[in-house]
Amino acid sequence: MPVHDIAATALASVAPFFSAMVGRSSPAAADETAAVIADLALANRILFDQGVVDGFGHVSVRSPKDPNRYFLARSLAPALVTEADILEFTLDSEALDPRGRTLYTERFIHGEIYKRRPDVNAVVHSHSPSVIPFGISIVPLRPVYHMSSFLGTGAPVFEIRKVSGMTDMLVRNGEQGRALAETLADHTVALMRGHGSVAVGQTIPQAVYRGVYTELNARLQAEALRLGGPITYLEPEEAEKATASNNVALSRAWELWKKRVSE
Repeated sequence: MPVHDIAATALASVAPFFSAMVGRSSPAAADETAAVIADLALANRILFDQGVVDGFGHVSVRSPKDPNRYFLARSLAPALVTEADILEFTLDSEALDPRGRTLYTERFIHGEIYKRRPDVNAVVHSHSPSVIPFGISIVPLRPVYHMSSFLGTGAPVFEIRKVSGMTDMLVRNGEQGRALAETLADHTVALMRGHGSVAVGQTIPQAVYRGVYTELNARLQAEALRLGGPITYLEPEEAEKATASNNVALSRAWELWKKRVSE
């Protein structure tokens, strides 16, 4: 489907949402928000297409017109998300107009990270399988190739037992979300023991890129470990330089991924 047709479809599907904002925002602001929502719907489908999420997992984006709001889909399998499924939330993860829709239980992951990290504008939460072993073993996840250089010196592991004792492993409230955000600190990725991970970015494409390449790095690192012997990881300086290069070029992957899920 041509890009202009995709944009037109996105605007039409969220028209009811924006009609409620008439008189409160400029046409330019409404257009920007519509474009962000369209990208967010695509991001859900991209993450499924790339094997990062399945029937579970979610991705959010901070509102471009209000840093104290964010957008997230209703509780739905990512591959099925459209613009019409996107809801707006406060940073306390309360939906402004849920319209009777079921919400993701773990929406607190997103709100609490946005509170703690003003530099973050998009958050991916997934259960990507290759990552799980690094959250339950003594082997830390570290960057093994240039495409995953954003991992820097590694990814910290969030242990929910330290916050709430024995649970069902889900981040169900603000306290647990805050603890996860504190574990993430200034990293780009945090692992969740026995559960999954979060990846953050300044934009939707960057957060999606990090979700995809965190899974790929975990796969490659596990393969290297099976080969035996010492592993040569990226040094911090190498990681910093590679990240700068990748940030410039990541739109190449984003455009490809969008095309795959839009045809």
